[in-house]
Amino acid sequence: MKTRLRLKPGQNGTRKLVQHYGDRLVCVRYRYDEQTRRRYKTVEIIVDEVPWTPGRRRPVVSRDKYSPVWVRIRFEERELRARVKAAGAQWDPDRLLWMMPLNKAQDLGLEDRIVGDA
Repeated sequence: MKTRLRLKPGQNGTRKLVQHYGDRLVCVRYRYDEQTRRRYKTVEIIVDEVPWTPGRRRPVVSRDKYSPVWVRIRFEERELRARVKAAGAQWDPDRLLWMMPLNKAQDLGLEDRIVGDA
């Protein structure tokens, strides 16, 4: 499905939804499915609100592209584990993490799975 249109509350095409959801409405999307030839109108709404205090930001550590990093990969991700192992990563059974050079992790698109420097 492709999203062709994203509307903010109050724009044309959202009036009835604003009346129904009020301030909880975040946006309205129109999605199109070419296979079934159907258009879907979806809404994003706020369903819960609680106080939140942002934590302290971690300091940015400049890393060399060859410096080792710890990467988290779940057990059931067999194909990804095989690719990481083929790239030369080392498994640490005590930490349950893979250690590999930063550049290899970046090549495999694992930046968001890096949990720290080795």
